[in-house]
Amino acid sequence: MINVRVLRRWWFAWNLLTLAFALHFIDEALNDFLSIYNLMAGKLRDYLPSIPWPTFTFSTWMTVVVTAIAVLFALSIFILRGVGCMRPISYVYAVIMLGNGLLHIAVTIYTASLMPGVLSSPLLLAAAVYLLFCIPRHVQPTGQIL
Repeated sequence: MINVRVLRRWWFAWNLLTLAFALHFIDEALNDFLSIYNLMAGKLRDYLPSIPWPTFTFSTWMTVVVTAIAVLFALSIFILRGVGCMRPISYVYAVIMLGNGLLHIAVTIYTASLMPGVLSSPLLLAAAVYLLFCIPRHVQPTGQIL
């Protein structure tokens, strides 16, 4: 059986990354990220027409991201229960957030102007790396909610 302390640390790291994601989303929303994203999505659609790059209205984007954040917080209970499929999900989640943070920083460097969301990107990167560090090598169900 996996150590309860390991599960709690993994659970904490997951929720820390989700909190960092929520703060990152607020940073993007306050700095008009969507206008830049929609412009880039349109250009990417012209350049790569076979890939359907979505564009969003503010309310749709807000609904999608807030729902995603709520689901991510809700999924954390499965970490405390030691559900094995949360390991690969944790890796995917952390890698996506690493990519998100790095993309904001790369665009900021490339354009020599602050990309909306770049101020919170270091926090997002740190939390993603911490989650990667806290994912246990193997998981067996504990049979109880901690």
